Amino acid sequence: MADRNNGEVTFEIMERGGLLEKPNDNGWALEVNLVAWNGGKPKIDIRSWSPDHQKMTRGITLTETQAEKLAQILSERYRDRNITTPNRDTMER
Repeated sequence: MADRNNGEVTFEIMERGGLLEKPNDNGWALEVNLVAWNGGKPKIDIRSWSPDHQKMTRGITLTETQAEKLAQILSERYRDRNITTPNRDTMER
């Protein structure tokens, strides 16, 4: 937990969700996590974090209800798309 004094933001990463992008050259990575901000109820959080998770960029936080709605919207958007990653055996050589 990072605790910041003087009225600044405090946070605790309650659960790591996963990477949306691999870390860049400086080690910062775009992640989805469950984060409690300023002692509040944990929310789904999407933002880039430093390697030690003590610094972060601006991001977006969603309640569970908002996250479920986003998941539904994205699921509907990509439902009919055939998203596959070719494996080594099916790639042209």
